[in-house]
Amino acid sequence: MIEIRSLRKEYITKKSRVVGVDDVSLTIQKGEIFGIVGYSGAGKSSLIRSINLLERPTKGQVIIDGVDLTKLSGKALRKQRLKIGMIFQHFSLISSKTVFDNVAFALKAAHQSPEAIRKRVLELLEMVGLSDKKDVYPAQLSGGQKQRVGIARALANNPTVLLCDEATSALDPTTTKAILQLLKKINKEFGITIVLITHEMEVVKELCHRVAVMQDGRIIEEGDVYGVFAQPKQALTKQFIESVLDFELPSHLIRESKGSIIKIQFEGQLASEAVLSDLLQEHPVKANILHGKIEYIQNIPLGILIVELTGNTNDIQAALDYINKRTSYVEVIHHA
Repeated sequence: MIEIRSLRKEYITKKSRVVGVDDVSLTIQKGEIFGIVGYSGAGKSSLIRSINLLERPTKGQVIIDGVDLTKLSGKALRKQRLKIGMIFQHFSLISSKTVFDNVAFALKAAHQSPEAIRKRVLELLEMVGLSDKKDVYPAQLSGGQKQRVGIARALANNPTVLLCDEATSALDPTTTKAILQLLKKINKEFGITIVLITHEMEVVKELCHRVAVMQDGRIIEEGDVYGVFAQPKQALTKQFIESVLDFELPSHLIRESKGSIIKIQFEGQLASEAVLSDLLQEHPVKANILHGKIEYIQNIPLGILIVELTGNTNDIQAALDYINKRTSYVEVIHHA
């Protein structure tokens, strides 16, 4: 388990004092995948680099499996860091070393024997699908392959925690999906706690169990991923959700509408119920579906429909009342 208590990180320049992380407290459970999302400058990188003390906090505590890292230094800190793997946005591979030697680097730093190093490196390269690339150099690899090397290196010393610093933002969508599947596999098979930072809510949706949203160095919202997607509370969180669940309608549809355009949200089991079909049987209105989709978040459906209802005013209001009772959320986008 990771406990972050009242963490603050300040950067002091000749002219000013900049706060990167401002009184952040989080509890991350053992074996979960925890996402930290925010735009550039939100403090995400400062926070994740404080977890393994690459950035030493100005104040506060970072406790991993009962050990307060902020009280350690020198050899004791280096020993604890062996339990924390880290992968980076731009891979941070050593260009002059082969794939094998890049992965072996972490094991040599931990003073493993040559035999143990060879066995572990080959095991890791097989796990990340790069057994045939052990003797090539980073320049000969694709971006996705480089990140797989970075993941293998991060796992070399059997860490209990894996930190991911924008691990997929330099990759194309197809490669990103493959890397996320690999991280999910690592979490499931080895029970490694994964903490990742990203500015992409799609990554959070695909991978994470819980998420925290950062703004100006602070956590402004936190919760399980499904709950945050279904019922975001903060304006910034809603912006991030909209980047995944984009339902912007062409302006002419709104301009030409002769009824009410509504957004309906179905959570969980409700997504499989025939609400619109039942509505049209019970109320004398017409329903025209303008947009819609079902997302599966943690294997639970979240359905959203944009529907135009036409009919007389009283019938439309009765239909809205009916939908309100049968669904999770209804919003009137436009009323003629």
